[in-house]
Amino acid sequence: MDFLRWLFEAQIPVGGSALVLREVLGNIFGLASALGGMRRKVWAWPVGILGNLLLLTVFLGNVFGAAAPATLWGQAGRQIMFMAVAIYGWYRWQQGRHLAGEGHAIVPSWASNKVRIALIGAMVAGTAALTPVFDALGSYPPVWADAWTFMGSLLATYGMARGWTEFWLIWVAVDVVGVPLLFTAGYYASAFMYLFYGFFTLAGFFVWRRASKRAAAVAGPAPVAVGAAR
Repeated sequence: MDFLRWLFEAQIPVGGSALVLREVLGNIFGLASALGGMRRKVWAWPVGILGNLLLLTVFLGNVFGAAAPATLWGQAGRQIMFMAVAIYGWYRWQQGRHLAGEGHAIVPSWASNKVRIALIGAMVAGTAALTPVFDALGSYPPVWADAWTFMGSLLATYGMARGWTEFWLIWVAVDVVGVPLLFTAGYYASAFMYLFYGFFTLAGFFVWRRASKRAAAVAGPAPVAVGAAR
């Protein structure tokens, strides 16, 4: 109990203000999970879940105490979503680890054009549908930005579980909106971490793109069906 009390109350003095320790630790776990994801390691999922648990308590600021500056229901809700999708991703990568080879859990691939259109449509429609919900719950404005980061995080995490290389670009779209939102809401540790994520996700995209090209080269050209050539 003493450890939990310390964990919930501990802050790190920075200049004339302070950072919530749980927010810093949660983002460190998140960064470790992202690094593991770039390397396609199964351990990325459980490490990410630990970070999600910590950040959940942070973004529910008014529920877990006054240390957090504002309540962001979208940011809090996406931590629950992260954990749910992470369980799926953990299982999927664990199952595919032996098939991928070279110590990796999955072979990156590109989503089809149909899937890409569906992802864009889900991003826009989900943001529009969740904005009034988060607004009614009293989320920090601009509420649409909170809804955008929630939907983008959901789609990016699902895309990572499926092994779609495009999931890194979805994270970039999340960071473009999420960084200003976190700064204005007073979550400086998360804002700086998301700013770093923006550059990191671009690097991750190119790493996965190279891996998908190598996988395609090893697999060779797709066979042509009899009678299909003209």
